[in-house]
Amino acid sequence: MKIRKKLTLTDFKTPRLGGWLLTAAGLLLVIGLVSPQQLPVVLYKLALITLAAVVGYWLDRSLFPKARPGQYLHHDHPEVAQGRHPVRGGCHQVFAAAQLRRAVIVAAVCLSVAMGL
Repeated sequence: MKIRKKLTLTDFKTPRLGGWLLTAAGLLLVIGLVSPQQLPVVLYKLALITLAAVVGYWLDRSLFPKARPGQYLHHDHPEVAQGRHPVRGGCHQVFAAAQLRRAVIVAAVCLSVAMGL
């Protein structure tokens, strides 16, 4: 039988980018108070940009199925247990190029959708 530890507030980590999340929620609240008719438009644009980011990611995965950035990482390295993912020896430039390629494709799709708004 396992004994459960009582959870306290110090056991929970603050979410990553929590400050930005609060800022975005605050700005959305300000938009809702100042100009409530614009709230659906803002949510529509946010949904389109989010969809564009997902489409850009999957476009990269489908265009380059054999060149994913994760294949250049050590998956059985001891540092993986600590949350670090070291790059295999000799693959640093290829890994960086794959990361940049993915970032450029996602950014291009997001910009094209945003300019169409």
